[in-house]
Amino acid sequence: MVEKNKRVNDRISSKNLISYVCTNKSNEIVETGMGRTLNVSETGIMLETHNQIDNNLDILLSIGLEDNLIDIKGKTVYSKPDKKGLYNTGIQFIGLDEKVKLQLFKFFKNFKPS
Repeated sequence: MVEKNKRVNDRISSKNLISYVCTNKSNEIVETGMGRTLNVSETGIMLETHNQIDNNLDILLSIGLEDNLIDIKGKTVYSKPDKKGLYNTGIQFIGLDEKVKLQLFKFFKNFKPS
């Protein structure tokens, strides 16, 4: 299901398990964990976790999309609590290589309305 909003890219509601590793500006690992996507777009994701993730950290995500496990680099934009006591973290993708872009394109193509 595609969510319509004022964003440049459509958000697709998608529940995918993710493992993540956050690093600081010195490239030191500051946090690791598991979460799940709430929605995905061509430029980022909304990640749901049990703990808050600091803003402006680099994050490496391993995401299961359909039958593929892909690694994506990103940057945390915000992290805020939700009504269930979990945290929703907005992540902007950075430096996507062509292989990852192709996998994301194939994933989105399945959800775009005809």
